[in-house]
Amino acid sequence: MTVLIDPWGSILIEDYGKLIEEFGLERFDPGLFPNPNRLMRRMVAFAGQDLGLIAKCIREHKPYYTLSGIMPTSDKIHLGSKMVVENLSYFQQHGAKTYILIADLESAAARGVSVADARKRALESHIPAYIALGLDPKKTLFYFQSENTSVVKIAYEAARKLTINEFRAAYGSDEPGRIMSAVTQIGDMLFPQLEQRMPGVIPVGIDQANHLRLCRDYVRKVRMQKFFLPSSIYHKFTPSLNGSFKMSKSEPDSAIELPEDMDSVKRKIMKAVTGGRKTVEEHRKRGAEIEKDMVFELLKQHLVEDDKELDKIYHDYKSGKLLSSEIKQIAIEKMEKFMKNFERDLASARKIAPKLKFVHFSKE
Repeated sequence: MTVLIDPWGSILIEDYGKLIEEFGLERFDPGLFPNPNRLMRRMVAFAGQDLGLIAKCIREHKPYYTLSGIMPTSDKIHLGSKMVVENLSYFQQHGAKTYILIADLESAAARGVSVADARKRALESHIPAYIALGLDPKKTLFYFQSENTSVVKIAYEAARKLTINEFRAAYGSDEPGRIMSAVTQIGDMLFPQLEQRMPGVIPVGIDQANHLRLCRDYVRKVRMQKFFLPSSIYHKFTPSLNGSFKMSKSEPDSAIELPEDMDSVKRKIMKAVTGGRKTVEEHRKRGAEIEKDMVFELLKQHLVEDDKELDKIYHDYKSGKLLSSEIKQIAIEKMEKFMKNFERDLASARKIAPKLKFVHFSKE
């Protein structure tokens, strides 16, 4: 059975291994990269494409780029978006030329958000949040999709080369707005190579794999332009605290926003699904079912940096020494510290954002 990933919807993935086989991806190898970050070490980054080429660029100090887009359809980001920023920051720290695009055209085409509203949200909320999470604004090139004529030209060429059946195969849909969104993303992913032909890596959640697949198909069709196939690194979803697989804005009671009032966060964590047993006696005897525990996943993906500390929590919880109520308290304490630091950095970043230099493009 073919797996269809819908980047505009909410899906469940029960087996990431099957997804790797279905999509023809490479299993992620943390040994490829120097000083792998938390997501890489813990295999939260679980798959990719052509990452060996990026690792070679890092080793040999050759030029490459990393790129991500901000889709400003709401006033806040949620915790899952943090992983994209962390992987962007990793590559930025290891020599990548870094691009952040404001997807104002895509927001209008796929979500009905006006260009003016998209820009306002990006400048007031999203860009400051990315900076607060570790992106270096001095080493980042920002641009608006609607101002980048090169992106529009690549999108137009992609629309001419790709067939309607290829869109249907990738997305299960040939809705005009989604087609426009998809070809514009192709333009964004390849745009840096117009200035300099070089490899590039796109950090995304696995629900964005369709966009990479379509872009790589397009590059294979236009070999004469000598684009590198864009590389990718895919991370797992941050699970919803209610036990479903993906933390989503459509489930506000089980998703953590950035920023969010800690009283609200505490309530969500206290109600979260855990792997604890029905009674304390049973839990002490049999230990937690960690694979069902959303709070431990929160610690693993986001809140515990030190691997030895996480390992101790894992074994204490698995053995029954640590109770579900206690692991929730650990998560609350870690989240309080994280949110306090994030809000402080966000306030500083909001002062920086209006002064950022965006790439401007000549009118042709």
